[in-house]
Amino acid sequence: MPDYRRLYVPGGTYFFTVNLFDRRTSLLTDHIDALRASWRDMRARHPFETIAAAVLPDHFHCVWRLPDGDHDFSNRLSLLKAGFTRRLPADAKKRGRKRERNIWQRRFWEHAIRDDLDLERCVNYVHFNPVKHGYASDPDQWPFSTWRDWKKEYGAINL
Repeated sequence: MPDYRRLYVPGGTYFFTVNLFDRRTSLLTDHIDALRASWRDMRARHPFETIAAAVLPDHFHCVWRLPDGDHDFSNRLSLLKAGFTRRLPADAKKRGRKRERNIWQRRFWEHAIRDDLDLERCVNYVHFNPVKHGYASDPDQWPFSTWRDWKKEYGAINL
C-alpha cells in the first residue's frame, strides 16, 4: 500500500499546485487583488520565500522556500486559502455540503525539491504553465506570474 504521508523537510523548498473546487471558474484571476492580499498577510505571519509563482484562472503553482527549522507549509496554504475566500464578494461564495464554501479543492499537491536541477525544472514548469494552458504565447505576456522578476534576476533560461 502506498505511503501518502507528506514529506516535511525543515527549511525545505517545495513546489505546490493548488486548485479551485470548480475548475471552470476564473476566481483567482478575477479576484487577483484578494489573492495577493491573502498571500501578503499569510507571509507576514508565517514567513517564507516565494521563488516562483503563476496564478491561472482556476489554479496556481508556486515554489516556496521555508525558513530554517520550519516545515509547516500545510498551515500556510490553509491560511492563504481561507484569507482569499474571506475576501471574496458574497455572490462568489457558493454554499456546499457541511457549510463548506466550495471554493478550493480540499487537497493540494506538493513536491519537496531535491536538488538544483529539480528546482530549475519546477521553476520552469511554474513560469511556462500559462503558455501550456494557452493563456499566453510567451511567459512575458502573462501578468499573474513571477516570471519577469525571475528573468531580471537570473536572466533568460535555456529550455
